[in-house]
Amino acid sequence: MTNMHNKEILPNLDISPIVQKALKAGKPIVALESTIICHGMPYPQNIQTAEAVENIVVENGAIPATIAIIQGCLKVGLSSDEMNYLAKNGQNIPKISRRDLPFSLSQKSDGATTVAATMIIAAMANIKVFATGGIGGVHRDINDSLDISADLQELANTNVAVVCSGVKSILDIPRTLEYLETHGVPIIGYQTDKMPAFYTSESGSLVDYNCQSTDEIAKVMKIKWEMHFQGGIVVANPIPKKYSLPLNEIN
Repeated sequence: MTNMHNKEILPNLDISPIVQKALKAGKPIVALESTIICHGMPYPQNIQTAEAVENIVVENGAIPATIAIIQGCLKVGLSSDEMNYLAKNGQNIPKISRRDLPFSLSQKSDGATTVAATMIIAAMANIKVFATGGIGGVHRDINDSLDISADLQELANTNVAVVCSGVKSILDIPRTLEYLETHGVPIIGYQTDKMPAFYTSESGSLVDYNCQSTDEIAKVMKIKWEMHFQGGIVVANPIPKKYSLPLNEIN
């Protein structure tokens, strides 16, 4: 169900009734991506994980808004049937990033949204916080491949705070942080000075700022966007130490 305001501006944007109600009431909403459902793990672990993540959001007082594309509609908040549909079709559903969005919509196809695409759709729905695993970045063979994730350019341009467990450990993390610094994207460590790297709580690199509370982070978000500074914020929340793999083992 799409409200009239969104229907007039974006006929393909389909915000679930629960998320619409939360938006109107000013309740906290957390956007979630769908690539992890389709490409992150096999069925049924993928649906179990997706449901568990949504439940964690609810238990902490917010409304989950899992984002995906179904038959050419930008879905913000999935029903149980829609979630199961994505989980069961898994790898058959293509990953969708910024460049792919117009094609997915014009062909009325399905799509699992990456970090970049999820940020775009969250911003369209006026959702300011998006939680994910690891973000993309500069690849280690950058001198040969020129491979830089679209996630970084989206962070430079789209006003969404991305809460993550750092940059994926297979990437060149120092160069990724340098790229984000050049584009004015602040890197906040949640109760840490050290940049995490997905499965490990430390990467050997440092964050820009250590914020000890979520209130402090929220204040930074508010001021940044009130000043009309375009672009997102990375909130690096490291994996708990008891689950963290050693950095040497990762490398």
